[in-house]
Amino acid sequence: MTIYRHKADFRKLTIERLAQWAKIPPAIASDCMNRDQAMSGEISPLGEGTVLCGQAKTVNPMVADNSAMHVALEDAYPSQVIVIAADGHLHNAVWGGLMARAAQAQGVAGIVVDGAVRDASEIKEIGFPCFCRNAVPAGPHKGHGGSVDASIACGGCPVNPGDLVLGDDDGIVVVPLELEANLLEACQKKLAAEDVVVARINAGERLSAIQGLPKAVDI
Repeated sequence: MTIYRHKADFRKLTIERLAQWAKIPPAIASDCMNRDQAMSGEISPLGEGTVLCGQAKTVNPMVADNSAMHVALEDAYPSQVIVIAADGHLHNAVWGGLMARAAQAQGVAGIVVDGAVRDASEIKEIGFPCFCRNAVPAGPHKGHGGSVDASIACGGCPVNPGDLVLGDDDGIVVVPLELEANLLEACQKKLAAEDVVVARINAGERLSAIQGLPKAVDI
């Protein structure tokens, strides 16, 4: 078994900065990135009302093997999100209740798995944010290897260590860390603009008129 741990040297966001990002829905962040950086809709929250905000710690395991996730947990710090590129494999879970409890005890913000988990009821009961493709009873194997803190693709979206991961009932959006500094203000402005639109809708205006859409041609 060989697990490669890459050196991850990235700018850590402050708790205050993450608190600001936690107010930004993933859909708004994606809109401000030209409708990009959203993971596949097949990756969804394990329970309704789940929200997620933190910086990525990436894992690229061998299929059906969770050894690399244990290595990732060794040095995961509070507010990190463990993002696992499990190749969409649904026959074996690579995450379960014990790992969720261990991660929660370390202050990990949550996980995103491009694959399956198990112990779904337990994970929901303890309130650990989990996004995945599905749940399955069969557990993982150990000993095949993988890598930690490398660049990965998860749910069709590129993820680098330190990237900002946002999640809610819509799914997951990844904000590249190099865009984060300027993107927050853009997201806040878009949210404020949408508040204005909502007020106009509530006042009786048609959304098509507010958005300046052309009128239909009657034939």
